[in-house]
Amino acid sequence: MPAAHAIASGLNGIRAAGDLVARLQMTRGMRLPEAKQHVAERLGVGVRDLSDNVAMDEVRRELGIGRVMDTESPYPGQPLAMEAKTVIAELLDVPINCVDRSRERTAAAVEAVRTRGGTTSGRSLR
Repeated sequence: MPAAHAIASGLNGIRAAGDLVARLQMTRGMRLPEAKQHVAERLGVGVRDLSDNVAMDEVRRELGIGRVMDTESPYPGQPLAMEAKTVIAELLDVPINCVDRSRERTAAAVEAVRTRGGTTSGRSLR
């Protein structure tokens, strides 16, 4: 079942570059051809490669922008979830709410510990 779900739900999404193109359409109001061209330039591939699952799997691995992972074939050491979203935000220069909130909360938490003179993991933050 996981393989069938991954195949059915992954087409033109994270299996290729559909998620990246859609993100630019939503955040920058780009039309489809313009968004595809922008993503292709940022990734260093041709527009036709954006829908090639095999080519994009390699590009996504090299750039650390997330790959399809199911229970049968995990990718140890590869960026997942927030790590991949952070790289995508920087690579495409687009805002991603959860990445921005994570940065704000992490910075606030570290600052709170520093002002209290506390430590984390046995090491001082000063």
